[in-house]
Amino acid sequence: MGEWDAWIGREQRAKDRLDEGLASRWLATFDLDQDQAILPQGIHFALCTPDAPTTALGEDGHPARDDSADSFLPPFPMPRRMWASSAIRFIAPIARGAVIERISRVASISEKEGGSGKLAFVDVEHETHANGTLSVRETQTLVYREAAALDAPLSPPDMSDGQFDPSGWNAHRAITPDPRLLFRYSALTFNTHRIHYDAPYARDVERYRGLVVHGPLTASLLLQLAARELGENRLRHFEFRGVSPAIAGEPLHLVMRKSDNGFDMAAFADDGRQITKARASL
Repeated sequence: MGEWDAWIGREQRAKDRLDEGLASRWLATFDLDQDQAILPQGIHFALCTPDAPTTALGEDGHPARDDSADSFLPPFPMPRRMWASSAIRFIAPIARGAVIERISRVASISEKEGGSGKLAFVDVEHETHANGTLSVRETQTLVYREAAALDAPLSPPDMSDGQFDPSGWNAHRAITPDPRLLFRYSALTFNTHRIHYDAPYARDVERYRGLVVHGPLTASLLLQLAARELGENRLRHFEFRGVSPAIAGEPLHLVMRKSDNGFDMAAFADDGRQITKARASL
């Protein structure tokens, strides 16, 4: 028996509605056409978001965790949390006005030693239903890490003299996520993790070189690249994994190419450092 086995199988249920306001704000955030009855893939990131009271937030901005029966996630002693990866299956599109229900379940918990100390991994399975129809099934992996030393080198390292070369990719889009985009995405997803909006906290406590671009924000931008190349709501499967932090105010290169099993996708910093690794299929 593991120390955290009691959390495996715990469930949360949440309800929401993809109303006109949320739909319009999502499309406006990404400069997309407002005249869409069916929302783009990725909108599920902004549905059934965590609604813990402000008094129940931890120092980092995430909902605090404890050992009570009501705590969905375990109270690991490691304070730093990251959205490490997701594997997503798109089953049915989600339309404006849809009534949403999400069922979330803790599927597995594991611990190991890494180069930076102890790590804990939690796989959470989400099933998102729209108007009673299963629309999105996602397995999200969270990783918890030990606190950064006060004198730890800032991450990622300063930009090198390298230059990203998109010539090996079929599609390429360059974008510079700035603090305004990060703020809007945090608001859309009700994400209060301070690394996305509190620069002194990001630098001095978690030792990032600047504000960190959300992993699912980068994933949303990759989904929009796929929609541009293939058409809206065409993907059946999409998975992504964070490789290195993306920093606000720095160019981000989104790329895509055909592969034997579908499409390889990725995000790179301007100097060629890989940010996100992804793949997709129709």
